Amino acid sequence: MQYEITLPADYDMRIIRERVATRGHALDERPGLGLKAYLIRERGVAGAPVNQYAPFYLWHDTGRMGEFLVGGGGFQGIVGDFGRPVVQHWTGLAAEAGQARGAAPRAASRRLTQMPATAGLTEQVAGALTELRELGRAEGLHTAALAVDPHHWRLLTFALWEREVPGAYAGAERYEVLHLSAPGLASLPRGRAW
Repeated sequence: MQYEITLPADYDMRIIRERVATRGHALDERPGLGLKAYLIRERGVAGAPVNQYAPFYLWHDTGRMGEFLVGGGGFQGIVGDFGRPVVQHWTGLAAEAGQARGAAPRAASRRLTQMPATAGLTEQVAGALTELRELGRAEGLHTAALAVDPHHWRLLTFALWEREVPGAYAGAERYEVLHLSAPGLASLPRGRAW
């Protein structure tokens, strides 16, 4: 899941950096959470068109995700400070551990790919799974995940990188990782999850 809080063009992003520095560790031991990447984009940096706080989560347990969102499990801080953002969520299909899994990631990429109605779903997902396996071998990769949004029929490829997003992924949205809470990282499924 991910929510994006787009901030004014002149917003001082040090405020978000301080927020993550002081509150980011709150989910470091959260049951049911694979990982939470505290992501930002700064307008004009790495091609970002906006200032944005956009945390990304991989959950092991959708019940725990629901508890986090509506059961007083942590999301109320975001709602109290920024209002209630739209929360995007996808169904996980696969994950890959990269060679940099032991390092603290500093960058992330997200690519959304429309699934044309004229092509078979099975074939499209098979192709995306092949791409994810290849991505899993990329230098500097920490973790990559593939998911599907069956409401809009889009595939999501999300990746964490040790240092920076490689040039080969220039078409993806790029983020800076301020902190990674990863209580369930080791038990994220590797390869195809379904």
